[in-house]
Amino acid sequence: MSFAQIVIGPPGSGKSTYCNGTSQFFNAIGRHGQIVNMDPANDRLPYPCAVDIRDFITIEEIMAEQQLGPNGGLMYAMESLDKSIDLFILQIKSLVEEEKAYLVFDCPGQVELFTHHSSLFKIFKRLEKELDMRFCVVNLIDCYYLTSPSQYISILLLALRSMLMMDLPHINVFSKIDMIKSYGELPFKLDYYTEVQDLEYLIPYVEKESNNAMGKRYAKLTETISELVSDFNLVAFEVLAVDDKESMINLQLSVDKANGYIFGASEVGGDTVWAEATRDQGLRENDIQDRWIDNKDLYDKAERERQEAIEKDRQMQEKEIDVDNEDEWDRALKDWEEKQGTDYVR
Repeated sequence: MSFAQIVIGPPGSGKSTYCNGTSQFFNAIGRHGQIVNMDPANDRLPYPCAVDIRDFITIEEIMAEQQLGPNGGLMYAMESLDKSIDLFILQIKSLVEEEKAYLVFDCPGQVELFTHHSSLFKIFKRLEKELDMRFCVVNLIDCYYLTSPSQYISILLLALRSMLMMDLPHINVFSKIDMIKSYGELPFKLDYYTEVQDLEYLIPYVEKESNNAMGKRYAKLTETISELVSDFNLVAFEVLAVDDKESMINLQLSVDKANGYIFGASEVGGDTVWAEATRDQGLRENDIQDRWIDNKDLYDKAERERQEAIEKDRQMQEKEIDVDNEDEWDRALKDWEEKQGTDYVR
């Protein structure tokens, strides 16, 4: 049994940044993580990847040979990988069986691939079946969409459709949450948006966005979509600031619970300390409104001071080690001098 994350989301939501941050986070906690690039158009990866789909097929080749645009080329690439997937599976098998790696799949940003096109879904279902993999989908969405009520509703529909299409454990995440305060004041508290509460209260703000006749028609459509999302009662969100340690820890704990990694599989990734600690006790959770909007500056200052204290302590420990090494060197010289019967000038 092996475990993995499937990172999806619209363009600009921070997928590659998240994958890079996750890789560094795994190194810090001792988990053997590897990244798999699933985007044939991404030729500038900010991280080292163990498997790159561009080794099999590139968007440039497809567009030239098949006379397709970027979106059509991506769909064709996934269809081609789905039909000729054996070598890809062998490489993934080597990672999960020989290296015991925890995988993070960095997927393309075209929403069609995880809302209604089936090739990406088929690829992961085959990996799940043949390699006994346990997945969790991490759907990243830029928190900027919270600033517009109509865009927020559309994001809810996108998230719902992705959850139904992928048919896997799924965590929706508002990324770049450390930027939300700079976007202006929201009509409701942050947990209203993350918990998707009582969407009917948002409708007047949708109507206020546009006062013309077309705007009123869109408001009615938005109201209908809100009712649909509420009826399913599936969508909720976590929040993430990749550079914030506690934010990353809380999200990874949620992912580990969703794909089952935390329930007795610490030996797979080599991070026994992390798994044991999170199995025995939960992590401290701050009120997200307080952390990221009301008192963000105070929290950021406290975090900086904590990091400075950690760095200062690390430097002190290094100095103590240097002094100990110096003392050991002097003792060794003294022993040598006594054996030689001469004074040795250092």
